[in-house]
Amino acid sequence: MSDVKVEAVELEATDKLVMNQVPLSAELNEIGESPLHHADLASIAEHGPQEGGVHFHERKLMGLLTLRCLPSAEQQEIIKSLLGVALPMQPLTSVTTDESTIGKVSVCWVSPDEWLIIIEGDKAFDIESSFHDKLMGHFSLVNISGGTTIFDVSGSHVVEMLKKSTPVDLYASEFPVGKVVSTVFAKSGAMICRLADDQFELVVRRSFADYLWLWIQDASREYGLVVKA
Repeated sequence: MSDVKVEAVELEATDKLVMNQVPLSAELNEIGESPLHHADLASIAEHGPQEGGVHFHERKLMGLLTLRCLPSAEQQEIIKSLLGVALPMQPLTSVTTDESTIGKVSVCWVSPDEWLIIIEGDKAFDIESSFHDKLMGHFSLVNISGGTTIFDVSGSHVVEMLKKSTPVDLYASEFPVGKVVSTVFAKSGAMICRLADDQFELVVRRSFADYLWLWIQDASREYGLVVKA
């Protein structure tokens, strides 16, 4: 566990407390460890295979926030102003923008009243604080960054690898770019989002990250696995 900044925002007329999970200083940032820190993916990326049908990259230490609400039109406008993008209301869809004032933001539909917000890790505290400061009405916003990580998988044979791992129909007409599902992956689970024809994002629980990394290695064996730094 890394030392973290014990900083809280007291909110008027509520009993909520927003904690900053970012390390105390730049020197301590090295203490923050991804679930796969022990695998030394940087060395594998440098010295391992450079060609293959499946490419793997851990997008580590990202900020992930779970938003629960039934947004009114006014709440939608406030959320859009905070994130730089509106909540996707169509089931099983996602939206992404690079033009937000807080950098790249992705929002994934989870259920009719739930969304997953993905941002840079050092922006999570500011966004969480802004939500509680500016968004009125009933809502819940929970920082789940410490319990999850993100795998990016891509390549000419990534669909074949994924077919070994999940029962989801990955045919392009059924699973187009931007679609997102929460489903079984191997003997665990994952939220899968299609970022491009041959690129997918897997949001997985920290406690299963090592198991799923080993699974992906095995499932990619016949196609060749390339680790990207």
